[in-house]
Amino acid sequence: MRKLYIVKRKQDFDNIINKGKIKKNKSFIIYYQKNDFVYDRYGISVGKKLGNAVFRNSYKRKIRAIIDNYKKNYVNGTDYIIILRRGSLETDYSGLNKDFINLMLNIRKDSNNE
Repeated sequence: MRKLYIVKRKQDFDNIINKGKIKKNKSFIIYYQKNDFVYDRYGISVGKKLGNAVFRNSYKRKIRAIIDNYKKNYVNGTDYIIILRRGSLETDYSGLNKDFINLMLNIRKDSNNE
């Protein structure tokens, strides 16, 4: 994932979380909000309560790989903050992939209905 497509600033994270919409399932919480760019941006958060730094970075790499596979399908100029939930710890990579894609399809469906 290129740096251009990453939400990094704390102000951006806070803005998206406080003013954006939210969707959740057992593995993820996704906050999303329209942006002024022609591309999507993603921010990933894995809490300290879930595990040590090696564990958290491992899950961030998995989530980035899922995003890279999915983002080619549809781009609509939206910022996403993806937070990993404790319920995802029992799921393998394919389960995470399925949960993420289902959640993103729900978000896309809601965005199209507005």
